[in-house]
Amino acid sequence: MPWRRLVMATVLAALALSPAASASLRSGSTGGAAIGGPAPAQAPPPAIPPSPAKNAKGTWLTGVTVTEYWPAPEAWFRGELVRTPGLQGKHRIDWLYSAMGLSMEGSGLGLDGRMYHIEMLGDGGWVTSSGAPTSPADGWAAGPPFWRAGDYWRNRAGGVTFPLQRGGWSAGVGRAYVPLPGITFAQGSPLPLHFYRSIAVDPSVIPLGSRVYVPAYRGDGYGGWFVAQDTGGAIGGRHIDVYRSPPASASDGGQYLTRQRIFVIRSGR
Repeated sequence: MPWRRLVMATVLAALALSPAASASLRSGSTGGAAIGGPAPAQAPPPAIPPSPAKNAKGTWLTGVTVTEYWPAPEAWFRGELVRTPGLQGKHRIDWLYSAMGLSMEGSGLGLDGRMYHIEMLGDGGWVTSSGAPTSPADGWAAGPPFWRAGDYWRNRAGGVTFPLQRGGWSAGVGRAYVPLPGITFAQGSPLPLHFYRSIAVDPSVIPLGSRVYVPAYRGDGYGGWFVAQDTGGAIGGRHIDVYRSPPASASDGGQYLTRQRIFVIRSGR
C-alpha cells in the first residue's frame, strides 16, 4: 500500500470518518459547498493534442508509478470552526491541521468554494494520533502522521483530540492544549495548477516545466498531456502525481498505477 493511502486510511479511521459520515458531511446539513466546491477558474481547454509522433524529440520512461492528488475539501471534515493565522472567518480545525487537510495536501477547497493554502509550516513537524513525533525522513517510523505538531489538545492518555462542530471531542476530552507557533495560511492556490493538466514530479528525473504524456490518461480530455509544475516530499524517482478534482468520497484514494510508460519532453525543447 503506497504511503499516501496508508496515511489516509489511518487518519480516516482515527477521525471515524466512515463513508456514511462522509456522505453526511457532504449533505446540506453541513452548510458547506457541494463536494469539492467549484474548481478554480480555468480557460477553455485547447484542442486535444495527438500522441507523440515516432520522431518526437523526447524520452520514454518505463517503470513509472502514477498516483493522484487534489485540494482537500473542507466539506469532508467535522471539526469545530476556529480562527487561524492568515485567514478571515473560521474553518474546520481538522481541515486546517490534520494529515488529511491543508497541512499535508498544501491546498484545499473551503466551505465557501474558495481555494486556500498553507503558507508557513510553523515550528515542529507531525505527530501520530497517540501524540508521538513522526517524520518522513525515516519513513514515518514512529507511525503515520495524524496532525501537525501543535494546535491540538492532549486527551487523558496523551493522544491527539480536537473539538467537534456538533459538540464534544474527537477522542476524549481535551486536557492540555499544544500550541504551534509560526504557522500561517492564505487564500488562493500556491501554484497555478490545473486539474488533469498538472503533475508533481521528482525534478531530478523530470525537470519542472517538462511536457509529459501519460497514455493511461489519453481519454482525460487533454490527450494525456501534462506539465510538470509541482513537487512533493513523497514524490521521488520514477513517480508522478496527477493533480485532479476531488473524488466523490473521502475514502477514494484515486488511481494507483504501476509499471507505466510515459513520454517526457524536457523544458526548452
